[in-house]
Amino acid sequence: MIRVLLAEDMHMVRGALVALLSLEPDITVVAQVDDGDQVVKAALRSRPDIAVLDIGLPGTDGLTAARALHEVLPSCGTLMVTSLDQPGMLQRALAARVSGYLLKDAPPEQLAVAIRKVAAGDRVIAPELMLSAWDHVPNPLTGRETEVLQFAAQGLRTGEIAAALYLSAGTVRNYLTAIVAKLDARNRVDAIRIARGAGWLS
Repeated sequence: MIRVLLAEDMHMVRGALVALLSLEPDITVVAQVDDGDQVVKAALRSRPDIAVLDIGLPGTDGLTAARALHEVLPSCGTLMVTSLDQPGMLQRALAARVSGYLLKDAPPEQLAVAIRKVAAGDRVIAPELMLSAWDHVPNPLTGRETEVLQFAAQGLRTGEIAAALYLSAGTVRNYLTAIVAKLDARNRVDAIRIARGAGWLS
């Protein structure tokens, strides 16, 4: 029996997925959570074989939760289910060492098939994303620049970003100037739009 943890913040969608998986004779949902902060705790309690995670979870996002889960419970495979089809997001998922990546508009039966493949040690990636990934432009931002822009995207002001990252406000302003230049953006808001569209921000 394949033990599954399901993380999805939309209650109706989560209920539908649980009902769908309950029809499979070799799959059982052993835990359900509705935000990313609960993923690791629930996994340590229930010891799933596979964690099915929505990327856009509130709290800790799905990719960060997948990375943390890989560290504390490496035996648990991670399958991302998302409506985000940007190849940049796929690159981030692969960097987080996820085992699979499915789009939410895939046929329902593909979820059970993907869970079985991941449980068998295979990697599963939506075919349409594999094709678009060939044309993917890599993120030109450094890790720190991406972190600064992520905080900016959450609405934090320069001083708040500086405090969160233990930097001076001047250093944060320099990072933001470099980000805008690298992305050929008009301003900070435009840089956030460009980075989100490319899948470089969660």
